[in-house]
Amino acid sequence: MKKIKLILFFILVSTSLLAQNRDTKVADQLFDRFEYVQAVQEYLTLVEKERADGYVNKQLGDCYYNMYNTKEAEKWYAQAIKSNQDAETYYRYAQMLKSNSKYELANVQMKIFATKSPKDQRAIEFSKNPDYLPKLIDKEKLFDVTVLDINSDKSDFGAVLYNDVVYFASARNESEKNYGWNDEPFLDLYQATYNADGTYSKPTPIAALNSKFHEGPLTMSKDGNTIYFSSESFNEKLFEKDKSKKLKYGQVGLFKAVKANGEWSDISPLPFNSKSYSTSNPSMNSDDNMLYFSSNMPGSIGGYDIWKVKINNNGSYGKPENLGDKINTPGDEGFPFITNDNILYFASNGLTGFGGLDIFSADLNKNTLPINVGKPVNTEKDDFAFTFNKEKNSGYLSSNRSGDDNIYASVPVCEAQIVTVVKNSKTGVLLANARVVILDDKNNVIETKISNDKGEVVYDVECQKAYAIEVYKDGFVTKSFPVANIKSGKVIIDASIDPIDVIITDTEIILNPIYFEYDKSNITKQGAAELDKLVYVMSQNDKLVIYAKSHTDSRGSDKYNLDLSERRAKSTVQYVISKGISANRITGNGFGESQPKVDCKNKCTDAEYALNRRSEFLLVK
Repeated sequence: MKKIKLILFFILVSTSLLAQNRDTKVADQLFDRFEYVQAVQEYLTLVEKERADGYVNKQLGDCYYNMYNTKEAEKWYAQAIKSNQDAETYYRYAQMLKSNSKYELANVQMKIFATKSPKDQRAIEFSKNPDYLPKLIDKEKLFDVTVLDINSDKSDFGAVLYNDVVYFASARNESEKNYGWNDEPFLDLYQATYNADGTYSKPTPIAALNSKFHEGPLTMSKDGNTIYFSSESFNEKLFEKDKSKKLKYGQVGLFKAVKANGEWSDISPLPFNSKSYSTSNPSMNSDDNMLYFSSNMPGSIGGYDIWKVKINNNGSYGKPENLGDKINTPGDEGFPFITNDNILYFASNGLTGFGGLDIFSADLNKNTLPINVGKPVNTEKDDFAFTFNKEKNSGYLSSNRSGDDNIYASVPVCEAQIVTVVKNSKTGVLLANARVVILDDKNNVIETKISNDKGEVVYDVECQKAYAIEVYKDGFVTKSFPVANIKSGKVIIDASIDPIDVIITDTEIILNPIYFEYDKSNITKQGAAELDKLVYVMSQNDKLVIYAKSHTDSRGSDKYNLDLSERRAKSTVQYVISKGISANRITGNGFGESQPKVDCKNKCTDAEYALNRRSEFLLVK
């Protein structure tokens, strides 16, 4: 795996001193200094000279493993295991096979690993569920993932959003000397503004925090005035010397900085940093009183574990606590991020996953076991540094799925449902076997379902979109129910539909009175409901031909009333045709005030005037 991640996560160096010899001395020294690029060249020289053995093959596998060149690592581990190797080599070989999507071969190596190290928790978990992959692949998708345009051609990772600024680590800064682990520049901290349209400003380095050594991901207090970040211990002259190899071994430590006059200052190391172990990848909780981090300090279960430490009101710190074996494994866990509602996200290569590092979540409120977040957040490659901003409902993750460490946006897949309950509007009786259609905001039909015995139809829908529900039931008026944009969760639609209560005689179809507003010809809501009944009757008998007569009251002149009734007749006919009835099956005319329902002349009451403003539907055929 790449130093670009591991310098801020974990350092895995596994050499067999018994197998070292004069031929491998130069290569081994480069390996010990984490200069894997050059070490590979030296080991390959031995291969070309036919001086390679199981040790050289393993060292080559480890070099490529640490640089996360999965194909080359697989190749050399395959050579290495031709001679007996330690259990961890078989585990790493299995991880590289998984990263290259060779799951069956990976399982073979995991079985050997489990035989060699049966008490290892990774072996125990594998033996419990060796055929875990199909279930993992079938997990419901929780997030949509897209690559960001703030990435460079170097490593970029560890993004976190505070207010409207995203902070991350990057090796884009060209320096005089590259880092020997992966031949890239040293890491610095950068920031970019997150714009309202979803774009980002050009990233700029945070000069006050960066040094000539590595700086890594940060976490920030709620008020934005305190940060914790990772940096190499060389910054505080905290390292161990190996005089025989003329080497200085540094660790990664946690540092604190405070903002004064708009600038970061007062940078200080945390008191539990050490030259013997690393502390990195900090994440503060929403109350700013607990700091989560990754470390291989004494008391760790595996290589690197997730730890936490209390931040006291006076600025001092409690004793670091390991999160225990529900979270940590004999493998490595890192990049913790704690959400406002106390959900812990972290990366692990010791829990069951797709390969490399996978991202897991655990609800610390309920003390639940970690859950693999699933695809597309996780892949066969390294996926890590998951963060989430609840206010923006968006987060980030880092991954080398494309070959380089890049930052990706991670947006929750919104789970929403429209539950339609169909019932008789007059009696309240639930209606089974109704045809319920869901349409999008452009009136396109998405799906049709039939209501169950409880009158229910459930649709899973996308969030932030508008929909419409249409309900069809024999003997009832078809009705549409708009559904506004759904943020999330469940929306219940009370789909009360009106029964068809029409009277059909030999000469006409009698509906409830269709009233028009005074001096107007547009169809009212009440009128539409009645005309829908006419539409239903005509749709059930395609031989019916209707003649619509429209009438007015006696107020106004004869000519005006005749014109008004003509307009009302046309509105009535056009409404019925708009509902799918053929134009040759309905005609209409206006009769003004010439055929009153109540012959009261100009002495009519308001109710009598209303009765005279009516439509009638005669059976022509």
